[in-house]
Amino acid sequence: GIDLGVDNLVALTSNQPGFRPLLVNGRPLKSRNQYYNKLKAKLQSHLTGVNRTSRRIQSLADHRNRYVENYLHNTSRLIVDLLLEKGIGTLVIGKNDGWKQEVNMGKQNNQKFVNIPHAKLISQIAYKCELVGIKVVIQEESYTSKTSALDLEPPCKQSEYAGQRVKRGLFKSKTGCVINADVNGSIQIIRKYLPEAFTAEGVVSCAVQPLLVNLA
Repeated sequence: GIDLGVDNLVALTSNQPGFRPLLVNGRPLKSRNQYYNKLKAKLQSHLTGVNRTSRRIQSLADHRNRYVENYLHNTSRLIVDLLLEKGIGTLVIGKNDGWKQEVNMGKQNNQKFVNIPHAKLISQIAYKCELVGIKVVIQEESYTSKTSALDLEPPCKQSEYAGQRVKRGLFKSKTGCVINADVNGSIQIIRKYLPEAFTAEGVVSCAVQPLLVNLA
């Protein structure tokens, strides 16, 4: 299962015994976007007229777009190669239709999400999976980040939630056990599609230090 984000572009988890959760570092992509936005705004401030563009701005955009495209390609290839290596035949990808419309994340976070084309990444992963016979399920992901995988809490709205997100990107269960928050989300995305995918022991086995992959 995949949970998509910003600092961690991808959190990948499996109910396969012994599978170590994997995080793809999204910070280089975020940093490149921040640089692009800052420089573009600076260049536009010196321009007049309706279009407010120039050859330098277009060149900057082209360079940024090539970087993003390459980053997404490498990410999708890494994921599909790993699934093939582990013999995993079904991939569940969490999708939030409100990514670009989300307003309660704050303006700065919104800008990051808008500039990171998660829909394109999903499309690339799905295409590469199809080529090698891996089934892809696009799963609506509401409440997967709020509910607790370690407590086997159903990934749906609760009157009171068993766990909570704490500092440094961690999620604490009702019993005080801690798991990476994005890994928690990816487990819950799997469970939203297939509620019986994990046993209690299987979920606990995912509460290990994830493998962080840097692609830049």
